[in-house]
Order: sequence, then structure tokens, then C-alpha cells
Amino acid sequence: MRDPRYAILFDPVQIGPVTSRNRFYQTPQCNGMGRNYPTSMAAMRGVKAEGGWGVVFAEQCDFHYTSDNTRNVRLWDEQDIPILSRMTDMVHAHDSLAGLMLAHNGFVTPNIISRELPFSPSGGPAFGNFPTHTRAIDTADIKALHRWTRAAALNAKRAGFDIVNIYAAHDLALPFHFISRRHNQRSDEYGGSLENRVRLLRELIEIAKDAIGDKLAVGVRLSVDELIGPAGICADGEGRDVVEMLAELPDIWDVNVGSWPQDSISSRFGEEGRQEKYVKFVKQVTTKPVVGVGRFTSPDTMLGQIKRGVLDLIGAARPSIADPFLPEKIRTGATDDIRECIGCNMCVTNNYLMAPIRCTQNPTMSEEWRRGWHPERIPYKTTHDTVLIVGSGPAGLEAARAMGQRGYQVLLAERRTELGGRVTRESRLPGLSAWARVRDYRVQQLNKMPNVEVFLDSEMGMDEVAETDCSLVAIATGSRWRADGVGRHHATPIPVSDEARVITPDDVMDGAQVSGHVVIYDDDHFYIGSVMAEALIKMGCTVTIVTPAVHFAGFSQFSLEIKHIHKRMAKLGVTIHAQTALTGVNLGAAQVEGIYGTDARQIACDAVMMVAGQVPNDGLYRALAANPGAQRVVALGDCQAPATIASAIFAGHKFARDLGLADPDVVPFLREDVELSANLSGWDAPALKGAAE
Repeated sequence: MRDPRYAILFDPVQIGPVTSRNRFYQTPQCNGMGRNYPTSMAAMRGVKAEGGWGVVFAEQCDFHYTSDNTRNVRLWDEQDIPILSRMTDMVHAHDSLAGLMLAHNGFVTPNIISRELPFSPSGGPAFGNFPTHTRAIDTADIKALHRWTRAAALNAKRAGFDIVNIYAAHDLALPFHFISRRHNQRSDEYGGSLENRVRLLRELIEIAKDAIGDKLAVGVRLSVDELIGPAGICADGEGRDVVEMLAELPDIWDVNVGSWPQDSISSRFGEEGRQEKYVKFVKQVTTKPVVGVGRFTSPDTMLGQIKRGVLDLIGAARPSIADPFLPEKIRTGATDDIRECIGCNMCVTNNYLMAPIRCTQNPTMSEEWRRGWHPERIPYKTTHDTVLIVGSGPAGLEAARAMGQRGYQVLLAERRTELGGRVTRESRLPGLSAWARVRDYRVQQLNKMPNVEVFLDSEMGMDEVAETDCSLVAIATGSRWRADGVGRHHATPIPVSDEARVITPDDVMDGAQVSGHVVIYDDDHFYIGSVMAEALIKMGCTVTIVTPAVHFAGFSQFSLEIKHIHKRMAKLGVTIHAQTALTGVNLGAAQVEGIYGTDARQIACDAVMMVAGQVPNDGLYRALAANPGAQRVVALGDCQAPATIASAIFAGHKFARDLGLADPDVVPFLREDVELSANLSGWDAPALKGAAE
């Protein structure tokens, strides 16, 4: 039964000519599917609508070929309507509103598909290190942009959308580039004063409202503070001024802060609700509904945003990924069952890799259509197996939870005195406390299942496994960090003297005390090296990091954390030697060398920490597999191959669904292939071949 305190979260909200059934608003969220995996994208949005989100947006949508973003949906013309209509149909099936954010990315998109020169207000280099410049948009281009916006708005209406927003946020959108003094050095009616710099955004909103405003809501997504100080737009300066200028023009204000790495900051570097101090002014200067984000996972925090007049709607992207049914669980009083987002940004990582997003908490994310996995429902058991799971790390916990949900009798054995494995251990490290939610959600679910028995402090060997008489055994005993330097750079162990002190992250997580100067050899390239640096510094150590990579923690660029990590390392006084390999360890010194065979030298130190490769703890599995009996045995998660926590959760969930019986000769998921065009007009292969010759 719903807590009456939360009733206000389910009030309908009028947004221009349309009404949201509640205050839950899934903001535009990139997902790595878009136009490449359209039915997967649509089904994912439909499940969120089923889960109670009153408004469900697609990701940013490029609406003209002068801004082609290969990973998202597009609406260049009528040809793109069917893909988007599939999404709106699935959202409308659950009485939710479907939203589309029209985005022209300006100089941010190098247009590698269309090969058109990118636009910008005043010319200059394109975004990042792509080797091209932009051309300054002229008044004829602006008039064309007006036409394209109107056409896209009308096509959005034809596709079935209820809300269309103009994108002006994250320093990723052309209207925002015009507002920014950093990017706009024009001297015409679109440059100079703030009123002139806002002109383009005003015109695009007005054009969209004129085209579709009688039936569809037209809003704006705006960054009100860039978080870069006086050089940028600030909430107490031009950010507020822009909102005041346009206060009553859009039907809804979707407000946020900073670039994408700031807006979607990981839990390691930003707490829940951190944007409030920047966006709280918006409701003071407009009567239109306001939505904002803050990785909201707590119903009480959401309630506070509404009651204190900060927001009218609770915006969320990552929390809606971790639990698409978050609103429904609040509505039905099942708040203990919410899978809270841990803020690890694994979702963002896969989007950057041009693949369907993954979620550490929710292994069904992006699998709704292609595997037929639902986040809340799972088929009842189809065999008479009794199940033993050895190891209660992420793979073991998820396997036990999902098998229990299916109705199987499950025994979960853990050799330690607490559940969670690497999740519990890593969540005690600096900045990772939110990761404990991975364990807490699953333990809470297991506590409700009388068919699942948990045994702590239970070391399992071959005899103990046999004594359980379970017909199906899953070994999920995790992995351990290597202490010999083997990883991506070194394929064989490096020389280490017997007198030298060499430690691994496992030692620190087991409580080892370390002092003095520590050299961390990072050949892992993700988060653990920098987290270990923080842990050692908290012990009073000084830290030097050596990595063979071009950039330390390079993979964290995909989780939007690399700049945050480097900034923190600099603040903590950590010295970083990139493109440098550890070649040996002696008493009191680490031997290093440039990866190109130059600059061999020693770094004086008291200890060396190896953050390189890992090895599975698969001894029990191998012993059981070598002596097959009546029990069928499978390995799960890191015990099979060390990877991310998200991968371990997925492995546990997949095992619970297929019992380890998936046929490797059969593709286990549906695919969508490009349909061959019947239009070959203008294409004469022999003639073109002759011309080339």
C-alpha cells in the first residue's frame, strides 16, 4: 500500500496542451541503440512507460544531415518516422506521454556520415581532436535551420510524439553555442548582447510552437550553469537571465548544469540532488512546469524537490535504467524493492562504445526485446533441479535471487562471514559506497524468499558440494588480482626480488596496512587504480602511478570520469608517469622504462601495488569439472573470466534463465538487419567501374 506522503508524486501535471499522468519524467537518455537497434530502443522505452514513467523521452534526435550523430535516433525526413512511431506506440500503450528532443549539435558533430562541414556561430575548430574546422553559420543557414526545425516538429507530430523539446544544453547544441560568449563572437543580430545571443533559441521555440503547439507541448532543455565560473554561463548570471527572457515561451523547462560529464556525474564524484542549488531559481521566474535531474533514487528526496518548490516533475535517466518500475514501486508501496542506481555510469560507457547500454543493477536493460527479458517478471521454473550456488559476489547473488524468483530451491554458500564478495569489498573504498546497493537490493530480495537458504562462513570443497545433493551447481567464487605484473602490457611475469614488498588491491581490501611511498602499476586502465591511490593516501602514503597507457585510467573516458579522476589525482599530489612500464621490483625501488624502450630508471619506493591482470578463483570448478558425477556444474562471473560487476550480474541472471544450457550454435537474441533498398537509381556499377579505369 502506498505511503500517503508520496501521493503528490502522482498528481497529473499539465504541460501545454498535454497532461502527464504523474510527476515522473524520463529525460532524454542516450542508449547506444537509437537508429541502429530501433526495436530494442522502442521496447526499452515501452517498458519504462509500463513501469510508471508519465513522460518517456527518446534520446537526442538529430533532425538534419548537417548534424549527424550516428548513435542516436534521427528525424531527417519522413523516412525516419516509422522507427520513431514504433517507440511512441509502445509508450502510448501504457498511457504515458512520448517526448522527442530536437538536437542540432553544431560544431560538436563532425558529420562523418553526411560529410557536411559542421556549423558553429563563429567558425573555428570542431569538437575534440577531429581534424576539421567548422564554418560560421550565416543568415541563409539560419533561415534554413528555421525550415528544418519546422519540418522536424511536424514530422515529430506525425510520428506520434506529445512533447517536442529544443535542445540547448551540455555545450552540445547549436542554440547553446549561440548563447555562449565563448563560442559566439558575432557582430550581427545573433551576437553581442545576451538578447541577440538568445535570439536563435527563441526563434526555434516559436517556430516549433507555431507548427505543432496547438496539439503538442513545446519545451526547451537548457543548461543554466556551465560550472566553469565567470567564463561560462552561470545560474546567478546569464543562466538566470536567459530563463527570465523566455520565461513563459516554452511549455516546459527541462534544466540542468554543466557538460555531460558534470550533468551525469558518477556517484564517486557527485551526490544525489547536487544540481538543486543551481536550478532552484527557475520556478521563481516562470509559471511553466520545471523538470530537473539529480540521479534521484530516494522517494523522500523526490518528495522534497516537489514540496520545497524546486521542481514540478522528477527527471531521471540513470535511475530509470536501473529500475524502469521505480514509479510503480512507489505507487504500490513497494519502495523496498527499488533497484537504486549506483551511479557507476556503466550505462554511459556502453553508449560511448556504440553498443546497447548495460546496467550494473539491471541486467535486463537493452534485452527487453532481443532476449525477451522483463525487469520484473521471469518465467517460472521448468525443471525439477535443486540449485547450489557457491559464492555470494555479484554473480552468485543475482543467480540466487533470480533462481529464487523462478521458484527453484536454492542453497547459497559463502566462505566469508558476509555477503557481497567484491561488491562489499569495493564499496568500502573511497567514493564507492553507493555500490553497496548492488548487494543490498539482492540480499533484501533473498530475505523474502523462503525457498532460498543462505549459509555464511561455509567453505565448500568437492565433498561438501556432493553432500548437498543438489542437481545443479554454480561456482561463483570470483577472482583475485595478480601480483606478478602480467596484464595487457606484460604477457609474462616481471622480475620481483624476494625482499621487495609487492601488494595488490586485494591486500588493501583485506585490511593490509601500508606506509611510505607506494608505486601503483596500473595496467587495468579503469577505476581501481585511482581508487587505490585515494585509499593509500588516506593511510598516509605518498603515491606515484606508472602506466603503459597514453593516459592514466583511459577507459574511464567512456564513463565520463577521466577528467574527474585526473583532477582528483592532481589535487592529492599524485605523480603520474604515462607511457611507462614497470620492468622489475627490487627492495626499495621500482624499475621502469618508457614503452618505446627509452628512459630506463628507478623510482625509490617502499612498496609496489600491481593493478594489472586478474585470475579466476576457479580451483573448485575445475576440480568438479574434472570429476563429473550426478551434479551438473557451471562457472559464473569472475570465476569464469574477470570483468566488470555489471558483467558478473548479467552472468548470474543469464544462468538463472537458461540454467547454463544455452546452445552455443544458436544465436541467443533477436537481431534487426538493415533492409536492402530497392532503389538503385543512379547506380550503374559497370559504368562507374569504366569511369574509374
